[in-house]
Amino acid sequence: MNRYIPKTKIWAFAVSLIGISLISSCIKQEEFSDIPEITYRQFTTIFDTSQYAVRGVLRFDFQDGDGDIGINPGDTFPPYNRAGDYYYNLVIQYFEKRDSGYVEVILDPPLSARIPVLNPDYPGKAIKGFIADTLFMDPSPAYDTIRLEFFIYDRALNKSNVQTTPDIVLKR
Repeated sequence: MNRYIPKTKIWAFAVSLIGISLISSCIKQEEFSDIPEITYRQFTTIFDTSQYAVRGVLRFDFQDGDGDIGINPGDTFPPYNRAGDYYYNLVIQYFEKRDSGYVEVILDPPLSARIPVLNPDYPGKAIKGFIADTLFMDPSPAYDTIRLEFFIYDRALNKSNVQTTPDIVLKR
């Protein structure tokens, strides 16, 4: 059977194919390391009627090549058990500025947190974004200037780089 295809349809198909090729070549998939990377963005202190900050909001950017940032609420078996080193995947260390310099203070409860799974629908895909974490501050701190050091772990237990906030003044 001999079928005739009009030249206009062939041209339309060819132009469509070229257009799709050009568009798909322009869409660049971002590639990041599978080790997460974070960048400090901002810390905002929130005051109530007292002279000391009662809360603070830590904001930072993140990126991860395989998108495995986050812990499910039910992940409490090793290595994510409460007594383990990986229970918190956002680790925040608290330092007070004293006469001798900065001194780390172990808080109970800690400022560290569990970031939930950020990429549940696309496992293995690169992700980037920002996180804002609200922290409850000591309403009557012994020292009025602090700084925080923080990092994250991904599910493969890769540790990100460590970031440090500038001085945070807790007193108005």
